[in-house]
Amino acid sequence: MAHTIRDKAKLLARVRRIQGQTTALEKLLDNGRDCTGILQQIAAIRGAVNGLMAAVIEGHLTDHVVQEPLLAQRQKDLDVVLQVIKSYLK
Repeated sequence: MAHTIRDKAKLLARVRRIQGQTTALEKLLDNGRDCTGILQQIAAIRGAVNGLMAAVIEGHLTDHVVQEPLLAQRQKDLDVVLQVIKSYLK
């Protein structure tokens, strides 16, 4: 079973928290709040997204790279993760 299916409930809970945080950010902006609260909310969203990314990468590496019996498939799965990390860090 793929890690995203196995961990679906946890991942969706994280996504829903992020949605709540972005909704809160939208309200702060709509209400003309000061930049301090807005910056704090953006930092919270960024932290939540980073946590989600880390959880999915960890599951991918564990299931597809570490536990994958075929060496060629391991390399392909590792290449996928490296590409995602590179694009994420830009």
